[in-house]
Amino acid sequence: MTDSLRWFTSSYSNNGGNCVEVATNIPGTVPVRDTKDHDAGTLTFRTDSWSTFVQFASHQSV
Repeated sequence: MTDSLRWFTSSYSNNGGNCVEVATNIPGTVPVRDTKDHDAGTLTFRTDSWSTFVQFASHQSV
């Protein structure tokens, strides 16, 4: 399954290496993985759950 995914990191990533990659080319789901360790596995979220998380995270201050 992961061979057909098109992975990317956020444009907000500062390239510090502590990032996740997501793939959005699978209808209904958003797979997420560690940028540094692709073999560690993949978490898969429903699209609506991922959207809610991103919306929440974008409103948090660091």
